Amino acid sequence: MTIYMKDTGFLQMASGIYADYWVPGLSTALHGAMHFLYSVGDAEQLNKATICRTIRSVCLAIKALADVFISFPGHRRLCDMKEEFYRIAGFPNVIGAVDCTHIRIKAPSGAHEADFVNRKSFHSINVQMVCNADCVISNVVAKWPGSVHDSRIFRASEIYQCLSQGEFSGVLLGDRGYGCQPFLLTPFTDPQEAQQAYNHAHARTRARVEMTFGLLKARFHCLHKLRVNPVRACDITVACAVLHNVACLRKERAPRVPPAMDWDNPAIFPDDDSGRLLRDQYVLNYFS
Repeated sequence: MTIYMKDTGFLQMASGIYADYWVPGLSTALHGAMHFLYSVGDAEQLNKATICRTIRSVCLAIKALADVFISFPGHRRLCDMKEEFYRIAGFPNVIGAVDCTHIRIKAPSGAHEADFVNRKSFHSINVQMVCNADCVISNVVAKWPGSVHDSRIFRASEIYQCLSQGEFSGVLLGDRGYGCQPFLLTPFTDPQEAQQAYNHAHARTRARVEMTFGLLKARFHCLHKLRVNPVRACDITVACAVLHNVACLRKERAPRVPPAMDWDNPAIFPDDDSGRLLRDQYVLNYFS
């Protein structure tokens, strides 16, 4: 398939259904707002059903590129990625920052509707992402309803299995909602003196994933609310993540990012003993 996007100028070849016309404003088109579909249909003399099918086909084709543009820990050398994270606040050996973000959706029909109601009492999918220091997404998991806790999503993910088996040299940074692990360092709940320096560096470094969420949703306003079913919402989210990475690689101008919602997720899994030990060693070796 050949995908043309006027708003990014990006051209990518992929296998799939062939579309031989321009899709204007794809970043807006993905969400399928009725007024936009009618406008495109009128301008291009296409009916709404054709526009819907085209958007769906393009979305799936972009999603199919995820393995090309979204790769953990990334396409660069591991030492270079660690160095970029270290420059932020002096936190060593970091290969990614992990967190989840909620994508609001319309209330789905069926017996599992309540599963999609999150802690803020609206329907959503809960999407896990890992990013590097440049806010490029290196891992995305978009398949869980909004009621599922961040740490449960992480424990069920492929990246958790890889890290727990020691496949990568380095650590992720996560917030207090995650249990501290040897490969996932979290902040201290009640920090003392040296621990405060650790927490400060941790917060500044981990903020990259919050910045990534902000940039992603600022680039693709549809992600503030998707009026589609959960399966399609997951597909659109991954497609937007791919396009976000393309924009980062092309060094496109970053959009203005509004303040993010604070979820303050309480932990549901305890800290691992070896994770706490490693965290204490970080404090002793780098922040004392």
